[in-house]
Amino acid sequence: MNISKTKKLTTIGMLCTLAYVSVVVGRIPLVLFLKYDPKDVIIVIGGLIFGSLTSFAVTVIVSVVQMFTISGTGVLGCIMNIISSCSFACTAAFVYKKKHKLSGALIGLFCGWSCQVVIMMIWNYLIAPIYMGYPREAIVELLIPAFLPFNLIKGGLNAAITMLLYKPAVTALRRSNLIESKRDSDKMRINIGVLLVALLMIITCVLLILSFNDII
Repeated sequence: MNISKTKKLTTIGMLCTLAYVSVVVGRIPLVLFLKYDPKDVIIVIGGLIFGSLTSFAVTVIVSVVQMFTISGTGVLGCIMNIISSCSFACTAAFVYKKKHKLSGALIGLFCGWSCQVVIMMIWNYLIAPIYMGYPREAIVELLIPAFLPFNLIKGGLNAAITMLLYKPAVTALRRSNLIESKRDSDKMRINIGVLLVALLMIITCVLLILSFNDII
């Protein structure tokens, strides 16, 4: 039991490190001043493996470390990061736990994507004027042309990249003996259909980014 707990803590610590590094080196501009980083992919993979509480724990740890190191938005920015990542990753992990199959994982990812878009639209309206220092009227004007496409593209990229990376990540962790090798009912195989959907989503998001930047 102690060995199992140690392995789990080791894996969670590794996920925290990878998620933080992805924020530091992987940020790319998407829409106007809003930037994307792939940390939610790592957070949701942890949640799909260990459950939604793990997603929450990794999110809080990474967001707090980010606040004290590279973020300039303070406590409110930290709270926004936690809400954004948890709305996606915890939702996906919760749905997958209820339906522990490939279909459940896909449904969970799309539910997390939808949940993140809706919740962040609400919280951007409520909190963004405070931590960004913009008048609320200015934020309202940015909700549809900036925040909505940003969260749609961000969630789409997170879901698609997770589809591609989950199985290889789990395989690597099992071969490293950090998680148990066991037979899942569906094993989250990356079949051709899932691969094509993920690639199509990524291509669509990239085209949206390029077209949006051309417009502005």
